[in-house]
Amino acid sequence: MSKGSLEGAVVAVAGAAGPAGRATLMKLAEAGATVVGADAHVARLAEAVDAARYAHGGATVIGETVDLLDLEATRAWANSIEKEFGRIDGLVHLVGGWRGSAGFAETDLRDWETLEKLLIRTVQHTSLAFHEGLLRSDHGRYVLISAAGASKPTAGNAAYAASKAAAEAWTLALGDAFRKAGGEDGPRAAATVLVIKALVHDAMRAERPNAKFAGFTDAVELAEAIVGVWDKPAGEVNGKRLWLTPAP
Repeated sequence: MSKGSLEGAVVAVAGAAGPAGRATLMKLAEAGATVVGADAHVARLAEAVDAARYAHGGATVIGETVDLLDLEATRAWANSIEKEFGRIDGLVHLVGGWRGSAGFAETDLRDWETLEKLLIRTVQHTSLAFHEGLLRSDHGRYVLISAAGASKPTAGNAAYAASKAAAEAWTLALGDAFRKAGGEDGPRAAATVLVIKALVHDAMRAERPNAKFAGFTDAVELAEAIVGVWDKPAGEVNGKRLWLTPAP
């Protein structure tokens, strides 16, 4: 990622209040983007926005409370960003959640109901809401963060892996829409899946100082990879899974 590589761009971040969201707001602001973050956790979102503003004086970083489980509210959010700033160049999907069980037979389908909302419905709503705006951009990007478990599910992670796999499929379908819209010239916008094993951040290391976190991706490294999606031509990243951990 080069400093200033996103100068003038406008990027929305869904799920901006967590460790990955905080790092992503920072890196997008550092690259020169106007950043609009959304999260259900109002206080943590305000902290993340303030931290990014403080780290990069003069950067435009905004936090908004949006119900991403409401399609019309999500569409209104996308429209308001484009109306205020004149463009929308990206949506980074960082809405997360995990539920698991001791084994396959112990799976609680209430976990699926929760994860379907968090990991699938929010992808559906944000992709539908931002699709047209990203096509209007000259370098629109939709970036989904997924997990290696979607490609190699384990017995106790059936609900989580299936949710992630569905979110990946939906995002790759968006990529096909971008490909078709581009015609012979190739896609102008791109939908990309970044795949990690799991995320690690400083607070986790502080809580478990002896843990190795083997194969985990640091939140800052993930944020750098997210910004790096804009550094590559749309045709190179559209409809692709980009692995930040060895593929299973």
